[in-house]
Amino acid sequence: MPPSNEETSWKELKAGPFMDGIGPVLRAKAQDGTNLYALRTDTSMCNAIGTIHGGVLTSLLDQAIAIEAWNAAERQPTVTLQMDTRFISAARAGDFLQARAVLRHGTRSMLFVDADLLCEGKLIATATAVMKIVASKEKP
Repeated sequence: MPPSNEETSWKELKAGPFMDGIGPVLRAKAQDGTNLYALRTDTSMCNAIGTIHGGVLTSLLDQAIAIEAWNAAERQPTVTLQMDTRFISAARAGDFLQARAVLRHGTRSMLFVDADLLCEGKLIATATAVMKIVASKEKP
């Protein structure tokens, strides 16, 4: 069961076929009004040493960053140009991972977004990303 100390309620998010394959991704509002994104982990997400695969962690961070960028771009499509991830600690099967992304700077065509990934208040990974706003008529 997800922790309920900060968020009001978790709702499943339609995040596309890839994320649905490892998800579902969940979303809630924090008390400060920011969006939180979460993923319940299980053994199918583990690597050979028994921790949650870095690709799963990175995917959740990228999803949180992409949605925040999309919102900041007034719901215009955005694509990830670059994302740097730092793994701080391991996550284990059964962990409830939560990501929060913050827009640091934006221009007419680029957004710079940071995100943290936590489990029960413990920092698991951080990421910084450069997102490009794609005109609706352009194909990403």
